[in-house]
Amino acid sequence: MIVKIVFLFLIFMGVLAMFGKLRLPGQDRLDKARCSACGRFRIGKGPCPCGKDKRNKKG
Repeated sequence: MIVKIVFLFLIFMGVLAMFGKLRLPGQDRLDKARCSACGRFRIGKGPCPCGKDKRNKKG
């Protein structure tokens, strides 16, 4: 009985691990929308207000 419970628990943990590795659609776009320096979301195509983003075109 205990072996069956342990076996079912391991199967359940394996299924949870598979769902944990699942990538949601649009996740890459959300990662690209963040500032690489401070981590805030940038809205629009302009530079981040912190001024440290490597895509910052202010100079």
